[in-house]
Amino acid sequence: MVIIILLTCLFLMIMYHCVVYYGRSGRLINQIPGCIHLPIPGKGLRICWYSPGAKWHKRRKILTPAFHFSILKEFVKTLIEEGNRAVKSFNPAEESIIEDVMLFTSHHMLNAICETSMGISLNDSDQSQQYRQTIHHMGKLVVNRFFKPWLFIDTIFNLTSQSTTQSKYLNILHSFTEKVNQIRNTFRSVEINNIGIIFFFVFVDGHDTVATSLCFSLLLLAEHKDIQDRVRNEINEVMQENNGKLTMNALQNLPYLERCLKESLRLYPSVTFISRLCTTDLKLQSYIIPKDTTMHLFIYCLHHDPNFWPDPEVFDPDRFLPENIQKRHPYSYVPFSAGLRNCIGQRFAMLELKAMIASLVYNFYLEPVDYLKDVSFKLDIVLRTSRPIRMKVIPIKRE
Repeated sequence: MVIIILLTCLFLMIMYHCVVYYGRSGRLINQIPGCIHLPIPGKGLRICWYSPGAKWHKRRKILTPAFHFSILKEFVKTLIEEGNRAVKSFNPAEESIIEDVMLFTSHHMLNAICETSMGISLNDSDQSQQYRQTIHHMGKLVVNRFFKPWLFIDTIFNLTSQSTTQSKYLNILHSFTEKVNQIRNTFRSVEINNIGIIFFFVFVDGHDTVATSLCFSLLLLAEHKDIQDRVRNEINEVMQENNGKLTMNALQNLPYLERCLKESLRLYPSVTFISRLCTTDLKLQSYIIPKDTTMHLFIYCLHHDPNFWPDPEVFDPDRFLPENIQKRHPYSYVPFSAGLRNCIGQRFAMLELKAMIASLVYNFYLEPVDYLKDVSFKLDIVLRTSRPIRMKVIPIKRE
C-alpha cells in the first residue's frame, strides 16, 4: 500500500510539473535533454525544428546561403571523394560482406557532412574515433530521454547514471564545436550558442537521416538485380561522357537513379513522422483544429497508403515518372516535409546519395545477405532496424 501511495504521488508530481511548467509540447522539447544553456543538444531541437516564426525565419535565412547551387557544386567534389574512399575500403580482388550496412553508411556520411559543413576532416585518429562514437551514443541518449517523459524533469534525470554519461559526451561535443569555431569564421554574425545549436542540427539532419536513406537504398538495389543493372548502365553512360569521372553534371543526369532514390524514400522514409503547432484555428473540411494544437503527420503510413500507392510494398521506381507524379496528390509524398518548413538540405541530401551510390554501383555488384522483409524496426528518431543488416559487394573487373 505504501509503495502504491508513493508511486501515485510521484505520478501526480510529474503530471503537475508537466502541466504547470511544460504545458505545451514545444516547452517539453526545450528540455530534451539537458540544461537549456547547453548548446548541444538542449535548445537545439527547438531552435532548428520548433522555432517560433520570427526566430525560425532568422535562422533559416542564415542557413539558406549554405545550400546555394554554387556552394553545392563545391560540395560535390568532397562527396565524390568520400564515395571513392568507400570504394577503396574494400578489397578490389575479392568479394566482401558488409556486416552492418547502417554502420557503414553512417561512417561515410559523417565524414562527408563533417568536411562539407565545417571543413573538418575526420581521419582515423583516436580523437576522431572518439568523436564518432560520441555522436552515436549521444543520439541514443536523446532517444531514450525523448520517449520517457519523466526524464524531462532535470531533478529526476540528474539522479540517473545517464546524467553523468550525458555530461561526458557533451564535453566531447562541445570541445569539437569550439575547435570548429576557432578554425572557421563562417558564423561570426551568429551568437556563440547558436553556432553549437546549428552545428548539432546539421549533424542530426544531414548525417543520420542521409545515412539511413543510403542504407535502405543500397539494400533495395541489392535485392532487385534488374533495377540495379539498369542503374549501373545509366551510371556507365554518364561516366563515359565525362571521361570516366563523376561530376556535378554527371550526377544531375541520372534520372533513373533519382527515381530509385525517391522510391526508396517512399518505402523507408528516414523520418517517419513530423509535427506542427497550429498557430490559429484551422478548418479542414468539417473539422476545426484549435489553436495551439500539436499535429502529427505519420509519413511512413502516408507513403504506404494504398489510396495513393497501389501495391505500396512493391519497389517500383517508375512511380516517379513525370506522368505518374501528375496523377497523385502533391502531398502524398513528403520525405523532406513540405511547405515553408520543408527540409532546407534536400537537394544536398540527394547529391550525397547519388555520389555514394554511383561510386559503389559503378565498381561493385551488390547482393543481399539479409532481406528487408525479415527485419523489424525499432523506436528511434530516424527509421532503424532492430538488428544489423548485411550486404555483399562483388568487385566488377574492368579492362
